Amino acid sequence: MNVLTFFILQADAAAPKAGGSYTMLIMLALIFVVMWLFMIRPQKKKQKELDEFRNSLKKGDKVITVGGIYGTVDEVKETKILIEVDKDVKIFVDKASLVKDPADTKQ
Repeated sequence: MNVLTFFILQADAAAPKAGGSYTMLIMLALIFVVMWLFMIRPQKKKQKELDEFRNSLKKGDKVITVGGIYGTVDEVKETKILIEVDKDVKIFVDKASLVKDPADTKQ
């Protein structure tokens, strides 16, 4: 067996088989499904819960801003919230910058 025959046989063995494209499409679809189940779906669920929390805020609810300021809701407006940080200290913050106080056990 000479060297040329060896290389020809190796090239033939390495050639892609017909129907390999279906396998590739199935693998890509499976990767997408797994990513959706473990990454996208839980994140959407978490975001929906946070949006529901922000829309259900009322006077007296305890909140934390993303900057770490703890306070109690004093007034609710369309896009902003007036929170009381300390006695007679109130600040306006954007609704999108609020998260639920984990120490608040009433909910």
